[in-house]
Amino acid sequence: MSIALDQPAVTRGASLAAWLKRRAAPLIVFALLFLLWESAVHLTGIKEYLLPPPSKVWADFVKRYPTVMDGAWITTQEIIAGYLLAVVVSIPLALAVAYSRFVENAIYPAVVFLQIIPKIAIAPLFIIWFGFGFAPKLLIVFLLSFFPIVVASIAGFKSADPDILDFARTTGAGAWKMFAKIRLPQALPDIFTGLKVGAALSATAAVVAEFVASDRGLGYLLLQYNGNLETPMVFAVIVLLSLIGLAVYYVVEIIERITIPWHVSQQPTDVTLT
Repeated sequence: MSIALDQPAVTRGASLAAWLKRRAAPLIVFALLFLLWESAVHLTGIKEYLLPPPSKVWADFVKRYPTVMDGAWITTQEIIAGYLLAVVVSIPLALAVAYSRFVENAIYPAVVFLQIIPKIAIAPLFIIWFGFGFAPKLLIVFLLSFFPIVVASIAGFKSADPDILDFARTTGAGAWKMFAKIRLPQALPDIFTGLKVGAALSATAAVVAEFVASDRGLGYLLLQYNGNLETPMVFAVIVLLSLIGLAVYYVVEIIERITIPWHVSQQPTDVTLT
């Protein structure tokens, strides 16, 4: 018995195409916003060091392209490594918490306590312990991405419908079969919610880590350009950081779209007002 079999039949290809079609509207909105920004700067005569137009931001970015892209590659590695570590650790831990009363009582409060500690406050400790290399950045990204994935995954694993489980038992289904066919499919929407929140936080975490102590990466470049009052490059780095975070988020969303096309959250919502 599978939850997926109870849902409307939607092919993965058609579902993904519909998802891509819906993303066209936000791209148009962003293009209009940039056009409005460019026009407003030229019409009001605002100084470029206060608010440079997008054309100036782009021109300066092209001049510094190699340096900025080197920093972007370093920051992207920190984001992906920390985020994947959070996924690998948090989902099995959530499974253990959901299925073991002992783990829930003994370990989950410690996880919550660790989450409450401000990450910016413990970042200097990571510098003391691990130096200025890759490890402190990876750990900060891991800590910020970890908790939302754990919490959402626990909720998902505990959300299995008891009536469906009882029915499955009457058919002689074993524990593994019920997990694979009922518990996991029902948990996946919640797990992906946590994964998307974690993905959105991962870019922020990498920049925070580079702000604390780093000699490379986009966070380091952002501090350098800000200190030199190179406002166009500050905007260029911020936009690039946003695009990297957005790319990570949408990769997770595409995987979600492919994995659970049957879920109501992935269905088109055509609303007709009368």
